[in-house]
Amino acid sequence: MQPTVSVIIVSFNTRQMTLDCLAALFAGLGETSAEVIVVDNASADGSVEAIRAAFPTVQVIASDRNLGFGAANNLAMKRSVGRYILLLNSDAFVRPGAITELVAYLDAHAEVGVVGPRLLNADGSLQKSCYPFPTPGRGWVENLWISALFPNHPRLGDYRQWAHDSERDVAWVIGACMLVRREVFERVGGFDERFFMYSEEADWQWRIRQAGWKVAFTPSAVVVHLGGASGATDKARIHRHVFTSLDYYQRKHHGLAGLILFRAAMVVGGVLRLIAWSGVFLLQPRRREVARTKVKLLSWLCVRQSTSWRLSF
Repeated sequence: MQPTVSVIIVSFNTRQMTLDCLAALFAGLGETSAEVIVVDNASADGSVEAIRAAFPTVQVIASDRNLGFGAANNLAMKRSVGRYILLLNSDAFVRPGAITELVAYLDAHAEVGVVGPRLLNADGSLQKSCYPFPTPGRGWVENLWISALFPNHPRLGDYRQWAHDSERDVAWVIGACMLVRREVFERVGGFDERFFMYSEEADWQWRIRQAGWKVAFTPSAVVVHLGGASGATDKARIHRHVFTSLDYYQRKHHGLAGLILFRAAMVVGGVLRLIAWSGVFLLQPRRREVARTKVKLLSWLCVRQSTSWRLSF
């Protein structure tokens, strides 16, 4: 019998966290039939052996190299058979009933191809998870704080000012947890594997929307997401991946001119924020360490966005 959901988890050196993720998943599935697939991206912490020992029903795909987020998910989606596909990060912990609510939402909304849940931080506070697409125009709107000045404007508004407490159509949801129709994968295909990590879910949902489906958010499903687990010990590498992926996204969807405009917006915004945080560093001793970190990152960002044009795509 075809399972209702194929749950796919990509793991990279997050052994205990992945085990905890799986424990929460099985505790929260309820009556929903599911197959669970873990793709391990060549972890060196014994993840594969530990998962197979603790959860023998889980299908473990042990890659001999780090495929990246999109390629690893694609590999599992091709092997999956569920009516729906749930992409779940190894640092995301589903609350009881969350998957049932996501399935019910797609069952009730045939026009929706992807739905995301309400995400919480570890302390129970809201984690913003819905965003507009990162267009060049959007880059200028956000870097000049226009979106903050007009948070409820239909085009200029800032999703980060929304309480995430009601159902609504959104541009895209982050990939920590999202339920996708199998038909979407079969018609649109999976992630663009030229994204190693970051921005691939925005690109995918752009293509899904272009194919005629909507993307939605529902607060009735709740998932705790820690965030950044696989890259917690190497922030510099993560920053490089973030901006390399943004470069590729801009070039792919908006051409070279769009990439230049987007980068220019980030440089202008970076300089403005650099000035502001430098003032904090000088005038507020209690916030000096935070300001120092911000100044260092913004300085790197401004230099990188201004001078690094050796594009590999």
